[in-house]
Amino acid sequence: MARPPAPLQDSIKSFIRTVPDYPHEGILFRDITGLLENAHGLRLAVDSLAERYAGKGIDLVAGIEARGFIFGTAVAYKLGVGFIPIRKAGKLPGEVVGVDYQLEYGTDRMEMHADAVSQGDDVLLVDDLIATGGTASAAVELIRGVGGTVVEACFVIDLPELGGTDRLRALHCDCFTLCEFEGA
Repeated sequence: MARPPAPLQDSIKSFIRTVPDYPHEGILFRDITGLLENAHGLRLAVDSLAERYAGKGIDLVAGIEARGFIFGTAVAYKLGVGFIPIRKAGKLPGEVVGVDYQLEYGTDRMEMHADAVSQGDDVLLVDDLIATGGTASAAVELIRGVGGTVVEACFVIDLPELGGTDRLRALHCDCFTLCEFEGA
């Protein structure tokens, strides 16, 4: 997996706080609100992602609900391309395509507009964090299912111990993250 230089990783990490036992006991929640609230931090994250993909022929940026919308729309704007929201079932009007995926206890569904991606479009997938990779894998399947090519999946944070990037690589999807945190 590609990773930016250590000074950039450390800088991005400095804006992210760890909240123990949220939302459940034993969870170390990585809170990006400090990154979003700080103009320098937000600019650093968005510019770092956009610079990586500038000139790479990206046709569209897809963001996963909800925090992927924050970074994805900003990156799409910087790249001068359109943005595709990938949402939970029932949140988009009009004709949609969807994919069901497994959760720890049950299933969920991701959807996007049926005409959002054309055959052969090169799509960049964006979200704030990759943990187990279930939602991101479903998004990759959804984009590929309508004929798009996922150029890469990028995230602000990777939690490598949870295996999400490995899961995406098993789908032959390259990944990029700005920083990683050990411990789930």
